[in-house]
Amino acid sequence: MASLYPKKIGGKTYWYLREMGRVDGKPKMISERYLGTAADIAAAMQTREAAALPERTRHLAFGDVAAGWGMLEDLGVAAVIDEVTGSRPAGARLSAGAYLALAALNRLVAPCSKAGFADWWKTTAGDRLAKIPAAALDHRYFWDAMHAVTLEQLEEISRAIAVRIVAASGVDCSSVALDMTNFATFIATANGKAPIAQRGKAKQKRSDLRLVGLGLVVTRDGGIPLTWHAYPGDRPDVTQFPAMVDQLLTQYEAVTAAAGVPAAAADLTVVFDAGQNSEANFAHLAGAGLHYIGSVPASDCPDLTALPAAARSLADKDRFGDLTACDTRREVYGAKRRAILTHSPELHAAQAAGFTGTTLAKAGKKLDELAATLARGRTRRPKDKVEAEIEAITAKPWVRRVITWQLTGDQPKDLRLAWRIDPGARAALEEEIFGKHVLITSHDDWPAAEVIAGYRSQSEAEFSFRQLKDPHVVSFSPMHHWTEHNIRVHVFTCVLALQLAHLMRRKAALAGMRMSVRELLTQLAGIGETVLIYPSTGGRPKARRMTTELTADQHQLWEIFGLAKRAPQS
Repeated sequence: MASLYPKKIGGKTYWYLREMGRVDGKPKMISERYLGTAADIAAAMQTREAAALPERTRHLAFGDVAAGWGMLEDLGVAAVIDEVTGSRPAGARLSAGAYLALAALNRLVAPCSKAGFADWWKTTAGDRLAKIPAAALDHRYFWDAMHAVTLEQLEEISRAIAVRIVAASGVDCSSVALDMTNFATFIATANGKAPIAQRGKAKQKRSDLRLVGLGLVVTRDGGIPLTWHAYPGDRPDVTQFPAMVDQLLTQYEAVTAAAGVPAAAADLTVVFDAGQNSEANFAHLAGAGLHYIGSVPASDCPDLTALPAAARSLADKDRFGDLTACDTRREVYGAKRRAILTHSPELHAAQAAGFTGTTLAKAGKKLDELAATLARGRTRRPKDKVEAEIEAITAKPWVRRVITWQLTGDQPKDLRLAWRIDPGARAALEEEIFGKHVLITSHDDWPAAEVIAGYRSQSEAEFSFRQLKDPHVVSFSPMHHWTEHNIRVHVFTCVLALQLAHLMRRKAALAGMRMSVRELLTQLAGIGETVLIYPSTGGRPKARRMTTELTADQHQLWEIFGLAKRAPQS
């Protein structure tokens, strides 16, 4: 056995390592090795420990990038784009398909400008996963790739990707939701190269900025976008409806043909909100042979809202709780159509609370302030001007119905305002309108519960738009483009990112993990890759890669998205 043995020489202690054993049955020293003083031994241990520790580390994004890149590879997105566009742009390091796929991946997990793309790529495991170095990702290569795709090719590419999505995921596309919105941009007013960006009614309340409109058609199953339509932001949504329907029909026919579904068996239902209503649009749907589920404002149907509660019955207790419905027919946009009046107690309570706590409270505060100003005799405005201000404060129809007011006096200093909320009118309004929806449909054979469920899928399209306005993941912004062509290609990459996000969400949900897109991507982003870089002993420094420790949810996602095959092996 080995043991440490000290020797004193000149008053100093030196240490040796002796190996003892038995020879011919007697203990004998087999070997002796000089170790040095205690200080020498300590220095040797420190040197050995330093050699065993990495010199530095790098922490890279892995989980979200790997899952997103895996979805792009499974769908063959880059190959689809390259098949349509042909040869790669002159001087480019990669094909146009590769650059647009990478742009969509960035939109999915960490939206940034093309100029900042290479720097972002260096913070991820992307170079190892995709075998694409950061040097190939100069922003000018991305611009060349965007210019290499014509707008006609972009439509063909979108259609081909939709077919791939349906074939790969098995998503049910027989019922779809259609909706439109607009996005604010920071394009200069004098820029004439982007006619798609126009000032209009901004849904983000930025009326000072130029807007880009976007229409989406998403599946009821998973909310996956099937087709999209970009248009100038100053055009009302209702005017874009026919173009969206025609584009959807073309896309749907391509999908059903690829799936081998006979044209006669293909049955498509379009779901949309009241913002798309017009006689022309309903006629267009009929001409296209499409079924629909839509809605009209309850306030436009006084004959239905006046029906007593006894006229309604529970729609489906298991799915909709205490929601009640009355199934009838009425004249809507030039034709007799099936109409279903619904009443939701939850919506009723929420509308009542919002009306009292917000709408009435704001109007009441303004009226009180005006009354106080008049009481001090400080106004110089004539009576008609004050009346106009009161009319503006009470302009909303619901407010006008429940607030009564009286302005006395003739001269400005004598004007006095008195107002109150009419309890009877308030109760009548609540009974007539709150909690009610009126749905219209061409499905005369569907149970009312199925029509209600179909209309509620409209929320999938609305959710998609909310997601595109999330500044952190799957985001339309920042958009650093200022020409018509590049803006449309940018919209394509954003919609592609949204398709990836909802496919990932659906895949996780089918495996039992119901999560929002933000929550899913946050969990995946928590799976990092650490690179341990050891000191060089001659030649290049050695590096070892490993993934971070996983939580229970992350472990499930690791299995769902097959991250093991993309994880570092050393």
